[in-house]
Amino acid sequence: MDPERDYLARSHRDPPALVLELEQLGERDGIPIVSREGGRLLSTLVHAMQANRILEIGTAYGYSTLWMALALPPAGRIWTIDPDRGRTAVALEFLRRAGKADAVEIINQPALDVLPSFPQHNLDIVFIDALKHEYEGYLELTVPLLKRSGLVVVDNLLWSGRSAQPPSADDSVDTKAIRAFNRTFLHHPQLDATILPVGDGTGVGARIS
Repeated sequence: MDPERDYLARSHRDPPALVLELEQLGERDGIPIVSREGGRLLSTLVHAMQANRILEIGTAYGYSTLWMALALPPAGRIWTIDPDRGRTAVALEFLRRAGKADAVEIINQPALDVLPSFPQHNLDIVFIDALKHEYEGYLELTVPLLKRSGLVVVDNLLWSGRSAQPPSADDSVDTKAIRAFNRTFLHHPQLDATILPVGDGTGVGARIS
């Protein structure tokens, strides 16, 4: 860890006990989860916006879901999409233990099957952290669901540094997809978007039209 990241890690308060337990479980089981810094950013954004309506694409063990759920205002609600029922069962158990299960609806279907007819609109936040080669499809389908000034937040846009490397014939499908997505995201006509060096690269785009 570089000195700056070490300083920030030491300076922040510890995560809530349940968040820390779930973080350790995800790491032990090799389940992809957002970085702790990414979780903190999501929590801050939910608090700052008093976000009542959040859509998450990619639940896994519910680590990012839990960060956001703990920051929800009293009437807040999260819809989270992931077809893996085994992983989302873990998420639901932690949400129950946190007293937040009633605030979260888990949808166990592929996101691209759900989003074209998703009934919720005027969303405050959309968080994307699922299949990288489907990121552009998620973006196209979710920007219209956001309210004006709503945020789309996207994980893994630095892709462990691979997205910043010159294109190569050996690049994976996901690496190519992330590079293409970054261009689309940063130049999207309906978003004021940026990519922050938080975790593995966190995109934040505000809907402006």
